[in-house]
Amino acid sequence: MPGSDEQLTVAMGDTSFSAVYARPADPAATVVVAHGAGAGMEHPFLRGFTDALNDLGVATLRFNFPYREAGRKFPDRPPVAIAAWRAAMAAAQAKADANGDNGPPWAAGKSFGGRMASMAVAEGMDAAGLVYLGYPLHAPGKPEKLRDEHLYGLVTPMLFLQGTRDTFATPDILTDVVSRIGPNAVLQWVEGGDHSFAVAGKKRAADDVGASLAAPVAVFIAAHG
Repeated sequence: MPGSDEQLTVAMGDTSFSAVYARPADPAATVVVAHGAGAGMEHPFLRGFTDALNDLGVATLRFNFPYREAGRKFPDRPPVAIAAWRAAMAAAQAKADANGDNGPPWAAGKSFGGRMASMAVAEGMDAAGLVYLGYPLHAPGKPEKLRDEHLYGLVTPMLFLQGTRDTFATPDILTDVVSRIGPNAVLQWVEGGDHSFAVAGKKRAADDVGASLAAPVAVFIAAHG
């Protein structure tokens, strides 16, 4: 059974941001989860995802990027977002160490949050693996401008969970990108899903949608534990 949420304040230089940590008994791993550009860590999608991971025996720490914490709409530039990722991972590692859990944590994120995690790892952040909940490979309608250059040097296990109707990742282009990363990268499609993993004609609450992605993530983590 999952433990109760623990509210945290994570220091980052001369500022700080909020995080929520939850740990079931004897977790198989810890996953740090970042939100997308348009919503914070309390979005039902992320709550559903982390709650379901807790139910599956995985500890989680989800956090707000500084821009969201300050009430701004425009996302942080990569240097700030990467610094936030490093601080969040350090907080999760400290929790894991205090509880005698095996590390390092995994890094996961919705869209912008996942892309920033990958950039942080490319710059040396330690992570057991990366999980992308809808990787924003390109802006909608602009497949000629890919956000992929840093991915090819990553050797950590990577799971791309992507909707087949996601306008931020043309299926054949993403398939090619993942194949060129190498065998450490796995692409798993959610049939009919858009960038929020909503499926046309299938009404589901956002927390249920997020929860539906927890099982494949837990399986991937178990396979790479």
